Amino acid sequence: MDNFFYKKKVLVTGASGFVGVNLINKLVALGADVRGTIFEREPPIELPEVEYLRVDLRKSEDCLRVTEGIDYVFMAAAKSSGAEVIERTPLVHLTPNLVMNALMLEAAYENHVKKFCFISSNVVYPLADFPVTENDVNNEYFEKYFIVGWMKRFSELMCQMYAEKIKIPMETLIIRPGNLYGPYDKFTLQDSKVIPALIRRAVERESPLNVWGDGSDIKDFLYIDDFIAGMLLAFQHFSAFQTINIASGIPISICEVLSSILNAANFTQAEVVFDVSRPTMIPMRLINIDKAIRELNWFPKIGIHDGIIRTVNWYKNYYAMHTPEEMR
Repeated sequence: MDNFFYKKKVLVTGASGFVGVNLINKLVALGADVRGTIFEREPPIELPEVEYLRVDLRKSEDCLRVTEGIDYVFMAAAKSSGAEVIERTPLVHLTPNLVMNALMLEAAYENHVKKFCFISSNVVYPLADFPVTENDVNNEYFEKYFIVGWMKRFSELMCQMYAEKIKIPMETLIIRPGNLYGPYDKFTLQDSKVIPALIRRAVERESPLNVWGDGSDIKDFLYIDDFIAGMLLAFQHFSAFQTINIASGIPISICEVLSSILNAANFTQAEVVFDVSRPTMIPMRLINIDKAIRELNWFPKIGIHDGIIRTVNWYKNYYAMHTPEEMR
């Protein structure tokens, strides 16, 4: 992988976001020539080796500008939010994300980008009590994710159009992640998802410590470093159009995650209150990673307990002097 990305011109959209920041760190370490896009928020860290461009990817001219001279594109930019925002304003992700994804594909193609990676989501899968494979998409979605699911799915289909349905194709790759967590995730009260939300409450000694739902939901959580490694390996390995799950393959309940977080934060005496009136999402998500194991020889290296310890320690250090809201 070192030689594959060395000196390649790589665009990472969403350079201020969770995936974007961690991806850029790794690509720079691999010797890539990296350009990153930012919109409203400044990157939490700015690397001198990276060319940062402030753009609006809902504008065609900005998409053309950022893809000029680029070899590879990682589409990590997205408007995203937590369960409460999705439930309250379900259309919030539809238009901006579809517009960005369509215009970025168009611009990448016009500027002769060699390969385009779209970071999709496991919400494209139906409700299931078995580990879903890449072939289990049937265009049925968990009701609260109906709009987001269709947005992601149609964006996947656009990628397939560019790769397989035109005379001169562009290579595209679709990554379907597990539920990612780790350093530089969103920890603000409004935007945080379950692990960062619980880490913040534990570190700040919230009393009582509120957990949305009853704690029985089953998820597939993957530490961000493992995700980046798996995605870059898939990007290097596949040439024809492919879709691949990059996840842990290990189901775990929110209650088990909470236990790890309380231990890592040294807050095992917390008074925990489960609030079933607050919005939760998919009650069970199991993800099959056999394709990644078989074709990439990729396995997650960082288990959930170790990953949580790393994330808690990072949070304590990074937010030692300021709240997540103050550092936005």
